[in-house]
Amino acid sequence: MVTGGNGGIGFAIARGLARAGAKLVVVGRNPDKSAKALEALHGEGVEVTSILADVTDETDCRRIVERTIEAFGRLDILVNNVGTNDRRQPHDYSMADWHHLVDTNLTSVFAMSIAALEPLKVRGGKVINIGSMTSVLGASFAAPYGAAKGGVMQLTKSLASAWAGHDIQVNVILPGWIETELTIRGRAATPDLQDKVIARTPAGRWGLPDDLAGAAVFLASPASDFVTGVVLPVDGGYSAQA
Repeated sequence: MVTGGNGGIGFAIARGLARAGAKLVVVGRNPDKSAKALEALHGEGVEVTSILADVTDETDCRRIVERTIEAFGRLDILVNNVGTNDRRQPHDYSMADWHHLVDTNLTSVFAMSIAALEPLKVRGGKVINIGSMTSVLGASFAAPYGAAKGGVMQLTKSLASAWAGHDIQVNVILPGWIETELTIRGRAATPDLQDKVIARTPAGRWGLPDDLAGAAVFLASPASDFVTGVVLPVDGGYSAQA
């Protein structure tokens, strides 16, 4: 199950998992994006279903899991990918903005993970959370987002500790500067961002959504059965620079 799997990083991860043999549940709120994602995945022969839902809603989270069990009889892998950002200075956010960003980026991870726990306990399983460079690095334009993504990293470690006895591994991937709708808007608003990112990234380029697929496949596979609570940057070396 990939939340936000109908576009960007989420779609790339979903497709990578499918190519490794997984059956998919793609969760999203936008019906048009979900329809296009399903069409593309069906075109590759993937067994996939889509669920329209709001993962910040506890009831919806339970419904997603119930629908997944109805469709496939089990749940082995949960990818908590849903996220959004709104780049402003800290003093320019309202409290409503704060709650929206924290709920979308952090509360949804907790709610979906709790909803998925019982089916994951049946055979053991994998939870893969998607954090951000701002989980560990500060940014003046991302206070609520960074706080939420830092929370995702710490929540990952707590869940990993709590659920290891159920043979459930919980890890977090921290994407670097990846070309997505969110970062394209960011570049438009910050003209020198393109050059700054490339100058700091040893790989010498922005990442692509497909760059996340390999890390997700590893963390979803038996190859990572003794890997839990790990924070894995996928950023071309960006976070390795002082």
